[in-house]
Amino acid sequence: MNFKIISTVISREYTTKVKKKSFLITTLIVPVIIAVGIFIMIQLVSNMTPRAQQVAVIDHTGGIVMPYLENNSSNTYTDCSSQAEEDMKGSLDKSGMDVLLVISELDSLNNVSVQAYSRKPLTVEFSGIVKRQVNKAIESYKISTYKDIENLESIIRDVKSDASLTEFLLDESGNESLSESGVYQGVSMIMGIFIFMFITMFGSMVMSSVIEEKSSRVVEVLISSAKATELMFGKIIGVALVALTQFFLWILLTAGIIFVLGSMTGGLQDAAQSAAMMEMAGNSGVNINAGGGDAAVLLSTLVKIPWGTMILSFVVYFVLGYLLYSSMFAAIGSAVENEGETQQLQLPLTIPLMIGYMIILFAARNTDSSTVVWGSMIPFTSPIVMLARIPYGVPAWELALSIFLLLVTFIVMAWISAKIYRVGILMYGKKSSFKDLWNWLKQK
Repeated sequence: MNFKIISTVISREYTTKVKKKSFLITTLIVPVIIAVGIFIMIQLVSNMTPRAQQVAVIDHTGGIVMPYLENNSSNTYTDCSSQAEEDMKGSLDKSGMDVLLVISELDSLNNVSVQAYSRKPLTVEFSGIVKRQVNKAIESYKISTYKDIENLESIIRDVKSDASLTEFLLDESGNESLSESGVYQGVSMIMGIFIFMFITMFGSMVMSSVIEEKSSRVVEVLISSAKATELMFGKIIGVALVALTQFFLWILLTAGIIFVLGSMTGGLQDAAQSAAMMEMAGNSGVNINAGGGDAAVLLSTLVKIPWGTMILSFVVYFVLGYLLYSSMFAAIGSAVENEGETQQLQLPLTIPLMIGYMIILFAARNTDSSTVVWGSMIPFTSPIVMLARIPYGVPAWELALSIFLLLVTFIVMAWISAKIYRVGILMYGKKSSFKDLWNWLKQK
């Protein structure tokens, strides 16, 4: 292969795509959408207040449960036990009530069931509050039936425990830092999903570009001055450089927008100060759970993540994963004349990607399970799954082996794809099948 020609193809592919309006628009719009979405989500969560509801209660236990249904900022309970259940259901709106709770009579085991009727779906928070209050009422009633045991309620209350769990990470020097497992789970899933999205998006871009040049017969002109394999690798590398350019611009622009929005609202400064105070309190043995501080723990955990290693690993796995799949996408693009014919041939490529995506959804439960480990080693799923494992810590030899297998597989698949591309790019007037690809592969 002539590397000078390949570099010319790379330059043409890169400049053509970078100068497109679609590239400029997506490069500028996507970071704004991501940053604003993150900022709005944080603001909504921090300022979210539950919807106030008027709750009518029909208590068939004879007043056992009703005293335990305490009013709060979101729920106001009204005893309507004297009214008929069917009448209340029919006049729920007219009575000014949002929810009707019907508590059954005590059964033989002194248990009850609760039915809730409303015009709108109830929130998970409301259901949880009602369950806790009803359970507390029934527990107290059951305790009261054991009159022969003195101070039984006090004993049970003393026996119950509400332990708090604070996570710390220890470094090699034995220094401890605050941690939150949910942050690692979120980061691992985000990284895995991003690489799945980027490989699919930019791999499809290569395939679309090949189909466009083939259907317009432009490729026939290009073939006269370059080999088919040189065109394929030049196109793949050119699109890869476009993808990396867009990726790093997204990172810089998103980080900049988040920083500006955070500085304008003072959120970043407050969270940073809280994180520093909680770090000092944790190292001093003080109970940091008293008084909240979830945002500070989150920020403290994010700071401790080795972002340099994460970003470097992301780039390595993205580049190798992209090269692996884009070479196969290019082969498919060369075998068809329009994108409507790609569905059947594209299916074997999308299945491994979807399997890798499904694995990362469950990877946080056990990052060292055999399914996750093998998924991070098999080259067709490793770019996605290994990225989800890295935040939890991966042995260096596993990381090196995974990258080596991915590199070798890319070389093999690139050789196979090049043989298919060389024949398929000049084939017209016939819908290609897997049998045709196999026959092209056997040609010398």
